[in-house]
Amino acid sequence: MLDLALFFFLIAFVAIGFRRPYVWVLAYLYVDILAPGKMGWTFMPLLSPSLLTFCAAFAGWLIADPKRGSRFTLRQGLMLALLLYCWWTTMNADFPDSAGEKWSWVWKALVFGIFLPLTLTTRLRIESAVLIMVLSAGAIIISAGIKIVAGGGGYERNLFFVNDNSGLYESSTLATVAICMIPIIIWLVRYGTVYVADWRVKLFAAGLIFACLLIPIGTEARTGLLCIVALFGLALRDIKKRLTFLVAGGALCLVALPFLPQSYYERMATLGSTDGDESASTRVAVWQWTIDYAMEKPTGGGFDAFRGNKFTYDMPVKEQQGNTTAIEYREVTDNGRAYHSAVFEMLGEQGWPGLFIWVWLHALGLWHMERIRRKWRNRTGDGELWQAPLASALQNAQIIALVGSLFQGIAYQPFILMVIGLQCALWTYCKRLESKDRKVPFQLRREQGALPSGDAVAAP
Repeated sequence: MLDLALFFFLIAFVAIGFRRPYVWVLAYLYVDILAPGKMGWTFMPLLSPSLLTFCAAFAGWLIADPKRGSRFTLRQGLMLALLLYCWWTTMNADFPDSAGEKWSWVWKALVFGIFLPLTLTTRLRIESAVLIMVLSAGAIIISAGIKIVAGGGGYERNLFFVNDNSGLYESSTLATVAICMIPIIIWLVRYGTVYVADWRVKLFAAGLIFACLLIPIGTEARTGLLCIVALFGLALRDIKKRLTFLVAGGALCLVALPFLPQSYYERMATLGSTDGDESASTRVAVWQWTIDYAMEKPTGGGFDAFRGNKFTYDMPVKEQQGNTTAIEYREVTDNGRAYHSAVFEMLGEQGWPGLFIWVWLHALGLWHMERIRRKWRNRTGDGELWQAPLASALQNAQIIALVGSLFQGIAYQPFILMVIGLQCALWTYCKRLESKDRKVPFQLRREQGALPSGDAVAAP
């Protein structure tokens, strides 16, 4: 039944696109985030939903979309440069087979990130893309949240629709995305027009936010806790009653602490030190190896270059001897360990040029959203109230994602690239409106005779 339901839902989604081709862009967002092809076992794998909606989205835009307001921004150019550079490093990769497997989905994520802003030319389109992204990821988050509440969480427990440790179905990645979604959910409730913000919408949003906060706890993802701290820190910027917010947040944490399992405390305790935790110890060793590797090979080793690493480090091991605990340091040799950091992932795979493009891409996004936030926050005109809050929400989402990416290899995560696409679209939309605002006073002065007409003859 599930397979049939997913199949007919996607068919209906695609069918609507024949009347409104832009819907195919939304269909791809849904498919790429939720991955319904992995849930089915008969019809969905045969349908190849990702390929179908990817081709339909581009074909619909090329053939039927009017393309009014489409602009190619500098950040899209940076993504294009990164795409071409990744292709070059893939052709010269240290491990061609592994690099080819990763390239098979990275190029698609980058291409769609470049393409998405070209389709988001109106408020309705921007909002509908935001809504589909939230609801698609929310389906995974709500399902996992129900399992956490009903049966408890735990590290590496199967809490998702499919038993797949990739994309948003990787626990640490989902924890990061869940927290970075919260500012966007709040924006939808306050300024969304697709669904009127009545009590049902507000109740659903509150439940979804609660589920988002449960994900880092239920998965015991240490990165998720750092993302929650970043979220509360960013919230202080926009909240007027900061003291009340801090007191309420502290009280909520105190109430929640007794309900957390002991395993959660033990796992979070490893955040303060790498001693005694093999995962944390190897991350530091991998990062040191990556820096040395980039010094020897500045252009990077292509995707999955980490497979060539090998290092030795001292691992403290605790042994209980009666009433005392003895710590013995043992030499551990490891190899082929993943980067566990987007920064070092870019450095090892794409070298210093790739890391520079990636940092520039994100830094420019933070600056663009800050400019929109400051320019539009005091506007009170009709249709001018939602731009600054959306810029703030997308900026906060990006910052939280970047905090999470410091400890995860998610440099090419499709959901984050979609957020970048939304930022590019909002930047273009606001620039277009500002350009119109500048033209209106000029035309008024020209009609009033303050300026000469275009065919007037200048005095000698």
